[in-house]
Amino acid sequence: MFRGSHITRVDEKGRLKLPAEFKRRIDEEYAGEKFYITSRDGKVAEIHPMREWEKFEQKLAAVPSFNLAKQKLMKRLNYYGATAELDGQGRLLLPQVLREKADLIAEVVVSGNEWHLEVSNRAEYDKEMAEEPMTTDDWIELSKNGV
Repeated sequence: MFRGSHITRVDEKGRLKLPAEFKRRIDEEYAGEKFYITSRDGKVAEIHPMREWEKFEQKLAAVPSFNLAKQKLMKRLNYYGATAELDGQGRLLLPQVLREKADLIAEVVVSGNEWHLEVSNRAEYDKEMAEEPMTTDDWIELSKNGV
């Protein structure tokens, strides 16, 4: 499981150097695996170890192909998506269309989200955190699941 968040940079060639804590976790659990990088909304990049992505694909395959929500999601996942490998310096190349759409240039926040990482523009991330605080309703909803 990926936990925490780190502020880092995307270089001028679109490469994200994974923060050391996340790189260590990947080396321990996913050494040598490829990654699928995509987005559901064009605002946040998701970095999935291929093994975890394939589990998601199996769930998605169970949804009928004529399901309109599935079609919309697939369009987005494929538009923003690309397979990537870690280079020798622990960097991943983010898909250009996703870098441009989500403004993943220069300073970004890389955060753990269970079995994948999310990459967000730092200014947008900070803005969202300030504008969308946890509410009492959020806590009540989470408590229904024992959280």
